[in-house]
This record gives sequence, structure tokens and C-alpha cells, in this order.
Amino acid sequence: MVFGVPRLRKALISIACLCLAGVFLVSCGSVNSNPTTNNNQPSGLKFRAFISNPVEASFSSDFPALNIVDATQDLLSASVVNLSGITSDPTFMVESPTYGLTLVFSPADKVLTVVNNANESAASSGKVTLPGETESIAIDPFSTFAYAAVPTAPVAGQQPGAVVVLALTKTSVRVVATIPVPGAHYVVDSPDGLHLLVFADDSNSVTVITPILIGTGTDPRMVVSTGFDRPVWGLFSSDGTTAYILNCGAQCGGSVASVVSMAVSSGTISATVPVDAATIGLIQGTTLYVAGTPPGADCGGTTTAATTCGRLDTIDLNSMTMTGSAVVTDGYHDRIAMGASNQVFLGAHTCTNVNTSTETRGCLSIFQTGTSKVVIPPAVGDVTGIQPITNRTVVYVCQNGKLRIYDTTTDKLQTTQVNIAGAATDVKLADGPP
Repeated sequence: MVFGVPRLRKALISIACLCLAGVFLVSCGSVNSNPTTNNNQPSGLKFRAFISNPVEASFSSDFPALNIVDATQDLLSASVVNLSGITSDPTFMVESPTYGLTLVFSPADKVLTVVNNANESAASSGKVTLPGETESIAIDPFSTFAYAAVPTAPVAGQQPGAVVVLALTKTSVRVVATIPVPGAHYVVDSPDGLHLLVFADDSNSVTVITPILIGTGTDPRMVVSTGFDRPVWGLFSSDGTTAYILNCGAQCGGSVASVVSMAVSSGTISATVPVDAATIGLIQGTTLYVAGTPPGADCGGTTTAATTCGRLDTIDLNSMTMTGSAVVTDGYHDRIAMGASNQVFLGAHTCTNVNTSTETRGCLSIFQTGTSKVVIPPAVGDVTGIQPITNRTVVYVCQNGKLRIYDTTTDKLQTTQVNIAGAATDVKLADGPP
């Protein structure tokens, strides 16, 4: 049965999405208060940050929205992207590589919404209900397809879990294929869009999906089951040929955390580097920064009331050796970004919060790559969004429902802050460099 003929590649490859049993299934400033909310007019800003907010306040009611911040001056716009009537409690966003659209996910109703960045609106046709909750969505380099890992997606005759393939435009989204991957939790797209890495909970394998094979009658999945210990995330080399797989190890119920170098096309493993822990990573040049929380790990002699701490390890990708380790806050690390002054901003959830007369710390750590010094800002709570602002020495961080703006020259909050009325849950730049 043919349900649609989407373009999966820039080369205009047309595919027919077929139901193949056992292979894949197809289904279709310094601001003290918000300015007066303007629901109807675009902001007119050229360089913007979107802040997802489940309870944006107006004079008549509270509603889910994306607040809009002038990312050049750190000023809150009166305009918002109104999500009322489309979705609720937006928790995370995914920005398209071309900055044309933003995906917003609401777990309460499992609705994914497309926001047209140009006119700052969400069309009624720009939403789709996923078959379950997701914490991981990847958009291809051409902003034409997205892939959502849904661990509870029902699959007839098989264990739950799938990658849901979505065709995108700036005003619409639709499901064009569902590829079974039991327990699929995280998905990562290669820089060339030719491969996807899919990770499942409590698994010692990695599924590699080749998108151009979807709908061809050839199984698009390659399962690699050697050399892994609870893999949860992956990063690609710039040319997309090599993947660096993060083995979570003991933190995720396995044995030993490590980073594995794997040839993407064949699944061949060439090197394995043991690390302290590994749930998230960042590549900068030939250096990989990888973070996690070893079970029961102490705080390495640092002065803190926290009884356990995480680790941020440094790996030289040329030699595939670990070259350093730093003590950071604990928790499950799943947010990481590089600031303009070469600091790694690292965020976690479910960390040890300390709030006493002598110490305040939560789930944010700032690692200075030049000195290996770690700064723990005095703020409690989970980190749910990190966004460096291009061509500026500031980083926007959503922590404990607040938007915080850090100056990367001091690793402290800058003087100008933006007050979001409601709860700041995630932050993404909606435009390329100004």
C-alpha cells in the first residue's frame, strides 16, 4: 500500500513508502517584567532566540508560547509565537539546520508542532501526533525530513519502539514511515544526512539507518552488536564517515563506560577508549569532550556539600586517548555546548542541588578548556536548554524554569537579564549569524 512519495534526499530521490512485514511499517535586556504581549504581529527582529514557555502570561489567560528575544541586545519582544489551541506544555525544541523552521514537542498530548520562523507562526496543518513521547528528534541537513525516536511506539508483532520519519515544510508536518527499533530512545543524524544512529535503553547494540533505503524494499537498518556497553549517544566526524559512540556503562546499568570509534558504513570498530562516564559529548576540532556521572563517584577533593559528582573527560581523537578529566556536577548530563571564549557549558538533570548559607549549586558546570578550571554557577535546578549566541560572548541557559544569560568573559551572569513570565524550558536561535 502506498501512503506517500516524499523526497528523502536533495538529489530528488523519490521513494514509495511500503508496508514490508518485519522490516518497516508506514503510517501516515535588563527587563523586570514582560512587555505587553502581542499575539498577532511578528517581532520584526533579524536575530532572534526562541524560548519555549508553557504558561506565557497575557491579560486574559495563560497559554503555551514561544517567547522571542532580540539576541543582539538581550531584549524581550512583545511578540510571541502563540501555540494556544495547537499544543500544550512545550518541553523542547529542535532547530532546523537552515533556520527555516523550529520543531516544538509537547509530551502531554504527544504533539509535534512546526513553527515557521519567518512569520513566527504555527499553522493549523503544522502539527502531528506521535505514537508516544520522545526525547530525541533529528532534522536532516536539508530541513525536509525529521526523525523522532519513540521508545513506546507500538509495532505489530514486535517489541515497542520505532523511529518515526516525518516530512517537513515550514507550515506542515506528516508521518511518512515508521521504522521499528525496539526501545528507540535517542537518534543522531550524520552531517551529510546519509546515516542515522539510533540508541535504545538497556541495549548493547547500535542501529544504523540509511534514509535513502526507506521505501526501496531493502531493510534500511544495520544493527551493530559488538563492542558496546549500554550506548546512548554518538557524534560524527565532519565528513560523516566515522561515528564516536558513547558507551554509558555502569551509569546505565552496564559495566564500563567508553568511547568507541566506528566506521559508519560497515559498523567496524577501530578503537575503544575507557572513560569515567559517558552520556553526552561535544567535538571541538580534534578534541572530544565527554561527560557523565560514575555511580558513587566522589567529588575529587573539591569543596562542596554534594556527596557525588560527575566527570568531564577530554579525548584526543587523533590518538584516541584520554588526555584529562575534571570534576563537574552530577546527574544525567544531556545538554552541552561550546561558548565563545572556549568554555564547555554542561547541563544535567536530577543532579544534587545544594542551597545553603555557604553554597548554592545545581546542574550547570562551566569548564574552561584553556585552564581546565570548572566553575559551578550559584543556581539550583535542572538545566533544560543551552544556546551560545553566535558572534557574541554570551550564552543563554534555561535552568529551573528561568532564562539566565552568562558572560563568557567572566563565566558569570551578565548585568542585563531577561525575565520570562512563566517558565523558560528550552532555548534555540531562530536565525543564522547576523
